[in-house]
Amino acid sequence: MRELKIFSGRANQPLAEDICGFLHLPLGAISLTSFPDGESHCKIEEDVRGRDVFLIQSTCPPVNDHLMELLIMIDSCKRASAARITAVIPYFGYARSDRKDEGRVPITAKLCANLITRAGADRVLTMDLHAAQIQGFFDVPVDHLFAAPVLNDHFKKMGLTDDEIVIVSPDEGSIKRAIGHVKRLGGRLAIVDKRRASATETKQENIIGGPLDGRVALMFDDMISTAGSICGAARLVQEAGAREIHVAATHGILCGPALERIEDAPITSVVLTDSVPVDGDRKIPQIQILTVAPLLAEAIKRIHHDQSISAIFRNSV
Repeated sequence: MRELKIFSGRANQPLAEDICGFLHLPLGAISLTSFPDGESHCKIEEDVRGRDVFLIQSTCPPVNDHLMELLIMIDSCKRASAARITAVIPYFGYARSDRKDEGRVPITAKLCANLITRAGADRVLTMDLHAAQIQGFFDVPVDHLFAAPVLNDHFKKMGLTDDEIVIVSPDEGSIKRAIGHVKRLGGRLAIVDKRRASATETKQENIIGGPLDGRVALMFDDMISTAGSICGAARLVQEAGAREIHVAATHGILCGPALERIEDAPITSVVLTDSVPVDGDRKIPQIQILTVAPLLAEAIKRIHHDQSISAIFRNSV
């Protein structure tokens, strides 16, 4: 069997180190630098000829820099004759640009998929894409993981009863995700009716389902970016009588006024994973970070041994 090699870009090296720790493997030696004009440079510092190579890089902010760095890493390994290259992208940026919603706009998620494929990636491993159909944008196999088991385990430890829990979908696009959490955590389902006021603003007007009075609301989403939608939904849930509001998301982008909005919102806790690094200066008391390193490590091991990925989630999501 081909030797397994794991390398990391600069987007989230602590996650890559944790993954290697679970696999009992050293993180591969790679030199990544930037020239004075901002151009990226990569050199793989060990032999990858004939190896099964995994490149770990979330395309989180600064998105363009991290995306370009991933492409350069893929090209370096391809030109060094790696037998197979898997791009491990815990967070896939540009995922919200997945369709033409008006004239003369790009489908940037498809463009990014094309770039990664043409650079030389043989397959992709990612987690909680903003839209599941993005898997079809790639012309190579895609293994799509879910952080739901990690998030569910966290809330199970709270010891809440079915009668106390209400799983809240912050918008209509998250209903399927919310139903999955209801199946695993129990409780009732509520849906926030979100209306887009403009290209940058949304309004939350009604809650369908529940009731929420005196109960604990658990709100799930794939990502928190500026936190406008999730905080607006939390205020509506509070007005409906929820005694606690816990928010969970796989990807904590937390850009712009996100932290200030979370601090001002009636949110008890925000649970995120380490798919995107949350620096110390962006961590506030409400935020808790759960690791997805064991999940990614298991997936990498299974891909390397040509084993089923879906078996990881059997009876879990």
